[in-house]
Amino acid sequence: MKISARNSLNGKIKSIAEGSVNNEVVIELAPGVEITSVVTKASCESLGLVVGGSAYAIIKASNVMVAVD
Repeated sequence: MKISARNSLNGKIKSIAEGSVNNEVVIELAPGVEITSVVTKASCESLGLVVGGSAYAIIKASNVMVAVD
């Protein structure tokens, strides 16, 4: 897979919460480190996403906010 996005994070699918139109996919990047994405049900099915499977979280954004306490 070649992609121009620089932020490509590999992990295992921890959970998929199915909705009527969209699914919420949680990818565990490392123990205790998770990222969540909302994708269409059709995309979830066409990608063959299943709990325990591998997936990439690819982040492409024009802005990234940084905050501190």
